[in-house]
Amino acid sequence: MTADTITAADIRINARWLIPIEPAGAVLKNQAVIIQGTRIVAVTPQEQADREFRTRETVDLPYHVVMPGLINMHGHAAMTLFRGMADDLPLMTWLNDHIWPAEGRFISKQFVADGTQLAMAEMLRTGTTTFSDMYFFPEIAAQVAHDAGIRAQICFPLLDFPTSWGSGPEEYLSKGRAFIDTWKADDYIMPAIGPHAPYTVSDGPMAEAVRLSEDTGARIQIHLHETAFEVTEASEKLGKRPTARLAELGVLRPETQCVHMTQIDDSDISLLQQSGAQVIHCPESNLKLASGLCPVQKLIDSGVNVAIGTDGAASNNDLDLFGELRTAAMVAKVVAGDAAALSAHKALEMATINGARALGRDHELGSLISGKLADIIAIDLSDPFLQPVYDPASHLVYSNHGRSVSHSWINGVPQVQDGRLTRIDVADLMLRVDDWAGRIREQAD
Repeated sequence: MTADTITAADIRINARWLIPIEPAGAVLKNQAVIIQGTRIVAVTPQEQADREFRTRETVDLPYHVVMPGLINMHGHAAMTLFRGMADDLPLMTWLNDHIWPAEGRFISKQFVADGTQLAMAEMLRTGTTTFSDMYFFPEIAAQVAHDAGIRAQICFPLLDFPTSWGSGPEEYLSKGRAFIDTWKADDYIMPAIGPHAPYTVSDGPMAEAVRLSEDTGARIQIHLHETAFEVTEASEKLGKRPTARLAELGVLRPETQCVHMTQIDDSDISLLQQSGAQVIHCPESNLKLASGLCPVQKLIDSGVNVAIGTDGAASNNDLDLFGELRTAAMVAKVVAGDAAALSAHKALEMATINGARALGRDHELGSLISGKLADIIAIDLSDPFLQPVYDPASHLVYSNHGRSVSHSWINGVPQVQDGRLTRIDVADLMLRVDDWAGRIREQAD
């Protein structure tokens, strides 16, 4: 090997185990990931990397699994400031009597900035490198995420009624179009359209959302078939299920992400198949609010892409996507009546490549392949509660929690090093969070 055949690069990550996600089901040992700039240039055995690359930085991870960063496909980031505020209540009581009144009192630009930063700190620390958000003041959430260097799909809200962000559908759509124009070319932010739900958005605004998506290429994310009440009420009032109504309006398409989908039958699955729409599974929120159980394995068997999200911290109550994967795998087995349903590897795909597909970015996110963006995490398996290690993929889903994440890179930039956040001032953030908690407690007393 001569000097002119050695390639210079920025970072080399040496891993005991590597789960690339593509090819599916692979667990590789003693691999090196080579990063140049924002992208992966090679995934290769360490002995080969010794011969072919010289890097300015080497990170040795002798007890770790290295894998693609996790993609949390649904949440309301700023609602971390409402964590634990209104527990043990059914969805509509939770919304109507607690969450919406609290939002009316407290939502502001600063609330969204601080709450989103708190959510990002938790997500980064537990392995998420891309998240999807649907909340008020999306321009603030987008700026906070961009400044922190975390990748995010930010959905502007669309509802029939006024909120702190707008007076009604016309203003939401006008501001939303400007929001998309501002962020559409950004490296980190993917602007999107967020009609809240079929029961809060009427036909006219829903059709306008589709037109805006067609004009701009922006994704649509919507809460859909979340509860039995939602489906029953729509069937009684309109004579059709919500999925059928959305299909007629052109909402169901490959660019649309349907969140929850706990109350679905074969007709709904058929519409998903025909349209190519994506499903976002949020098992812990669905369990906590007693909303129902999404038939994940049946959807997968039907060829529907299923990604995963945590939902907001007010209904979960954490944003640890590894914990969500464990719940998803367990619930899928019970729903399918099959212990082999949603295997560990399939669960990991939900949080990586399937999320990338839902975003339309599986060509550059969701797996560790040369040419893809360097969004990478490392999980330390040296702790006693993760020993012994027979199958790292199984451990990640069934034994692990997000706090075992030791390292994280987004676009090749370190975000977590040895378990510490590198770009968020946690001490300053906690002071702001304490201030919000005091204000919220005052109102509750």
